[in-house]
Amino acid sequence: MKCFLIAALLLATPLLAQAEEGFESLFDGKTLNGWEGKEAFWSVQDGVITGQTTAENPTKGNTFLIYRKAEPGDFELRVKFRIEGGNSGVQYRSRDLGNSVVGGYQADFDDAMNWVGVLYEEKGRGVLAKRGEKVVVDENGGRKTVERTATEEEIVNALKKGDWNEYVIIAKGNHLVQKLNGVTTVDLVDHQEDKRKLDGILALQLHAGPPMRVQFKDIQLKKLD
Repeated sequence: MKCFLIAALLLATPLLAQAEEGFESLFDGKTLNGWEGKEAFWSVQDGVITGQTTAENPTKGNTFLIYRKAEPGDFELRVKFRIEGGNSGVQYRSRDLGNSVVGGYQADFDDAMNWVGVLYEEKGRGVLAKRGEKVVVDENGGRKTVERTATEEEIVNALKKGDWNEYVIIAKGNHLVQKLNGVTTVDLVDHQEDKRKLDGILALQLHAGPPMRVQFKDIQLKKLD
């Protein structure tokens, strides 16, 4: 009976992915230690970070859970997510604007699959690269698509709707790459020195609008030389 109970407890407990060599885990699977956001919207449920709004508890504007222990410059970030309704994203090389509001680069995604894979600059220049685009931003902010990274169909088909997906974000110098479940969704070279950021905070987004829930786990960071 004791062995049965132990086995049952192990099955009921979420398995935490071990950080791969060279990577640091940013989430302990139990608490929001190291993260800061509005308690009305962010919590740990069933071993994963959960952001949720309801009809009774909406957010008036986009609100963020901010990681406070690092402001990486060159890095590879891996994070798994799933979403029910609404829109979300992973902020990187971003800035804290106060009151849990963040501005900067965002690896976008949404439940309707209209924005998944896009590189969006929150509180900034807007869409920098649509999904499937390799883009060069010139010194004056002009944007040129130089080639395709993947087709629209390949990117949409890569998303496992309602299930866990993995974003990989690689930032080195002014070169940014986002990958969704192994498919490169955007590749951006940003030459606009007065707008770009070469380091900054990481954060997770909960979007204003209809009720939604977004969850994150296995958040791992590797700083690049």
